[in-house]
Amino acid sequence: MNQIFKLFVLLLSVTAMAQTGHVMQGIGAVNMSMGGAATAQPLDINGAILWNPAGLSTFKSNSASLNVGLFFSSPELSSTLPANMMFDGSPEVSGITKDDRGISVMPALAMVWAKPDSKHTYALSAFGVSGFGVTFKQETNLPMDAQGNPNPTWDPSNSNPISYPQNMGGFGHIESDCMVMQVSMSYAYQITDKLSIGVQPTVNISSLELAPSPLSSPSMTLGYPESDKAFAMGYGGQIGVFYDTKSGLKLGASYKSTQYFSELEFSNTYLDGSVAPDVNFSMDYPAIYSVGLGYSTDLFDTALDYRYCEYGNTDGFERKGWTQTGSVQGFGWENVTVLSLGIQYKGIKKMPIRIGYTYSSNPIREELAFYSIPATAVIKDAFQVGFGYEFANNFTVNAVYHHGASDGKTEGNLLSPMAASQSNPYGAIPGTKVGYEMTTDLIQLGINYTFKK
Repeated sequence: MNQIFKLFVLLLSVTAMAQTGHVMQGIGAVNMSMGGAATAQPLDINGAILWNPAGLSTFKSNSASLNVGLFFSSPELSSTLPANMMFDGSPEVSGITKDDRGISVMPALAMVWAKPDSKHTYALSAFGVSGFGVTFKQETNLPMDAQGNPNPTWDPSNSNPISYPQNMGGFGHIESDCMVMQVSMSYAYQITDKLSIGVQPTVNISSLELAPSPLSSPSMTLGYPESDKAFAMGYGGQIGVFYDTKSGLKLGASYKSTQYFSELEFSNTYLDGSVAPDVNFSMDYPAIYSVGLGYSTDLFDTALDYRYCEYGNTDGFERKGWTQTGSVQGFGWENVTVLSLGIQYKGIKKMPIRIGYTYSSNPIREELAFYSIPATAVIKDAFQVGFGYEFANNFTVNAVYHHGASDGKTEGNLLSPMAASQSNPYGAIPGTKVGYEMTTDLIQLGINYTFKK
């Protein structure tokens, strides 16, 4: 059963697709094309399940949805050492390492059971709800060879110190892979023809892999080890309320609790193949507060959501700094605010057109940028355009294209536990820089099928 769960999360989770810190901005082609806004405008079952289960009461037939997307990301990691830092007379050293990860596949499954004359609606879903991941190769343009001899072809203007081998003070090959898959069982009850409430218990499985692993204490001779892929089970829930004035205006609000996970148990190996001590780490999923407005006319559906992701009180993200043995305590992320806006035009028969925009604040503080090198998937502005086509009265295909950008570099000093002190708690190295920026692109297709007699 444990192996089945692990296979399930690998098949249904998302890697590196993040908007609000490491949380997905939306699920499925319809919800993504609306910028993720669905708290008060449940246009499809995926958006309602993800952001406000009370909105499921608007669906009056059994229906199913399958979405599959191809995700592309292009993180860039850069760092700089000032002149004379490597050795007396050394020039300034700086460079950029581009991500080598490739394409990620993003599936999502959902099913709703409803009847036209019933006040009760039920749903079951399996979504990848968060993730991050990078693959940065080790720098090959080095100032010296393996024997310590000067390299006459070294170009310090195109050499990234953070990606130097560990025996030269860098991290070498940097790779991370974090995924969270969520299975939810939703229930909505229509109190009146205008007011509905919803509840949603959730079960989660997460995985995390780091190379090298900053969660482990480094060896003075062997450096930081690499971790295997560790898995953890989690649980939580969501509640929501939805109000439809029946005159076009709709209101919604929801609260998704912290998703509490068991500890990730890592087995570690040093670069020479020797066994490193095991490490346990707790990393939960943050609580999310959402409020939304929706307005519908014969030609347009509009949606606006405001979200607040509480990273500041979440295990794995709340703590920061070094332990006494040189390992990292946590990411040190701040709370995130999100605005999602979407518009659907219905003037073309059987072919709605959608555009969406999502804004997210940056959870990473400048002085702590170094700790989030494995989790660079922070997007400030995201733009979406999509459409649907109704092939039959119970069968619709939807598509979306997404482009996101970090809108500048997240940058701070290189940090070292050896330099940490009471006046310099994070061990910032003056004159140094480390930063990252990225863009993301997504093409996603979805099929919605309604079971009608």
